[in-house]
Amino acid sequence: MRAEQYLAPETLAQLGPFELRAKRIAEGVMSGMHRSPYQGLAVEFAEHRQYVAGDPVRHIDWKVFGRSDKLYLKRFQQETNLDIHVLVDASGSMRFGTLGTKDGWGGTRTGRSAKWTKFDHATAAAAAMAFLGLSQRDRVSTEMFGPTLVAATRCSNSQGHWRAIVQCLATNAVDGIANLPRAVDELLARGTHRSLVVIVSDFLMPRQQVRDSLARLRHRGHDVILVRVLDREEIRFEIDEDAPFTGLEGEAAVEVDARAVREAYLQVLAEDERDLERLVRGFGFDLVRLDTHDSVGPALAALLARRDMLMRGGGS
Repeated sequence: MRAEQYLAPETLAQLGPFELRAKRIAEGVMSGMHRSPYQGLAVEFAEHRQYVAGDPVRHIDWKVFGRSDKLYLKRFQQETNLDIHVLVDASGSMRFGTLGTKDGWGGTRTGRSAKWTKFDHATAAAAAMAFLGLSQRDRVSTEMFGPTLVAATRCSNSQGHWRAIVQCLATNAVDGIANLPRAVDELLARGTHRSLVVIVSDFLMPRQQVRDSLARLRHRGHDVILVRVLDREEIRFEIDEDAPFTGLEGEAAVEVDARAVREAYLQVLAEDERDLERLVRGFGFDLVRLDTHDSVGPALAALLARRDMLMRGGGS
C-alpha cells in the first residue's frame, strides 16, 4: 500500500506546518523540544563538569587535562528522537459508520461494510500522526487493540517502517470488546521509556477503564493525546423513524423510538463528553474529537497548533 491510500493530500498539507511534540518532562528535559543533556557523542557542546569516580573515561576532555592537569568531562546538548506510540481501537463498536466511502480520503476498508466506519476514520487519523512523526525522524509504533493487543509494530524510524505501519493498520480484526487498560499494560510491558502515546478510539467504554489507563501512563511519565472518533449519526442522532438498535459487541437488539429518546440521548452524550474532557485535562493530557463525516486534517491541525502554543508559553 502507498501513503496516499491512507492520507489524503489535503491532510498532509494541513498538518505540514506542525510538529508532533511531547509536553511532559521526559529523560530530564522537555522531550518535545527534542533536546536532552546527555553526556557523550552529540551535535552541540554545552559545558564541562569535573570528573568523578565512575564516570566514563571516553568523555574526558584530554585537551583541558593537558592544560590544567585536571579531569573534566564534556557535556553536550544532544538532539533526541521522540518515541510516539499510536494505539488504535479495533473493537466491534468501531465497525459502525453511516458515510459512503470517499475516494482520496485514505484509511482502510474493514471488509465488513460498504460504509466509511469509525475504524476507517481512526486508521486515517493514526496514519496522519504516524506519518508526521516519521517525517520528523521520530520513532513511531502502531498498536491495534480490542480485548488485547491484536497487532503491533516495533518502534522505529528506519527506512521502510511506513510499510510496516500500513500493514498493521490494515488489520481486519475489528471485533470484540475493547480493553484499554490491558492494551496499555501490554504496551508498558514492552519496556517503553517516556514517550508520546496517542490513543484513537470512540471511548465507548466504562469511564473507569479510561481513568485507570491514563493513571498508568501518567505514573510512567508519558504524555498522552486522546483522539475520540464518533460517527456523525452518533453525534447528532438525526433519526426520524423507529428502528432496532443492535450492539456491535454482543449486545441484544433493542427496539427504539428514536425521536422520543433523541433529546435524552444528546444530553447523555454531552455529559459524557464533558466528563471525558475533565478526566483527560485533569491528567494534563489532550483530547480532540473527530467527526467521521469530516476530514481528519483540520481537527488534528487545530490540536497541534494548540499544543504548540502552550509549549511556547502562549496559553494555559
